[in-house]
Amino acid sequence: MRFRPCIDIHNGKVKQIVGGSLSDSKEKSSYADENFVSGENADYFAELYKRHNLSGGHIILLNKAGTYEYQEDLKQAESALKCFPSGFQIGGGIDADNALKFIRMGASHIIVTSYVFKDGRVNIENLKALVKSVGKEKVVLDLSCRNRDGNYYIVTDRWQKFTDTKITEQTFSELYKYCDEFLVHAVDVEGKASGIDTELLHILSDSAELLSSQSKSKNIITYAGGIASLEDIDIIEKTGKGRIDFTIGSALDIFGGDIKFDDVSKYSGNT
Repeated sequence: MRFRPCIDIHNGKVKQIVGGSLSDSKEKSSYADENFVSGENADYFAELYKRHNLSGGHIILLNKAGTYEYQEDLKQAESALKCFPSGFQIGGGIDADNALKFIRMGASHIIVTSYVFKDGRVNIENLKALVKSVGKEKVVLDLSCRNRDGNYYIVTDRWQKFTDTKITEQTFSELYKYCDEFLVHAVDVEGKASGIDTELLHILSDSAELLSSQSKSKNIITYAGGIASLEDIDIIEKTGKGRIDFTIGSALDIFGGDIKFDDVSKYSGNT
C-alpha cells in the first residue's frame, strides 16, 4: 500500500474542496465549498512530493474545459509537471483528441471520467479511442461514485451527474481491459475529513483481489475520500489487504488539516 499525493486545482489555485459541492452556473463558471486555498503554487507541492519520492499521485483540473478558469488551472498543472516529470497522473477535460498532449506535457497517465461515462453509460468507442491515442498503460479511469438507494454509481461532470454504472467487481474486471489503474473518489465523504466510506472500501477490496491475478501484483486501485486519521489508513490497509493505495487531501497538515504529511510520506512504496 502506498500514499498517492494530490494537487487539486480550481480557478487557478491549489485547493481542497468539499467533493459534492462543485456546480456550474451562469453567474460563475464554477463554484465549490472550499476547505483550503493554498498560498503556494502547484510547483511547490510537486517539488515537495518529488523530494519524498512520492510518484503516482494525481493532478485534477476542477474547472470546466474551455473556460478561462480552466486555462488558469492548466498553467498551474504545467508548472507541476515540469517540476516532477512522470511523477503525476492528470485529469480534467481530457479526451482522445488531447490526451497525448498531456502525456507529452510530462504526465505519466491521463485520468478520465466524463468522456468515457457519457450520457449516463459507458461509451466503449470513446474508451477505445483513448487507448488508441495513448495506450492502455497510460489510461486511468476515475470511478468517482456516490451512494444511491444502497448502491454506488459512477458520477460525472465534476461529480454532478449520476450514470447507470454501478461499482461492482464485474465493472472493474470489464473496464480493466482498457486501462492501467483506477482512481476511486468516495464523493459523499470527499473533502469532509469525517471518516472513510467503509462500505465502498469493502467493494474495492474484493475488486482488488479479483484483479490481482491480472495486474502483475501491483496496486491498481487508489481510494480517495474522508480519511481523517492514521487509524483510517490502518483500516484501508487491513480491509484492502495492502492491495489498495490511498490519497489524502483536506486532512493533511499541508492543506490545513491535522494529519502530518511526514507521517504519511513514509508510505512511498519504497520502504
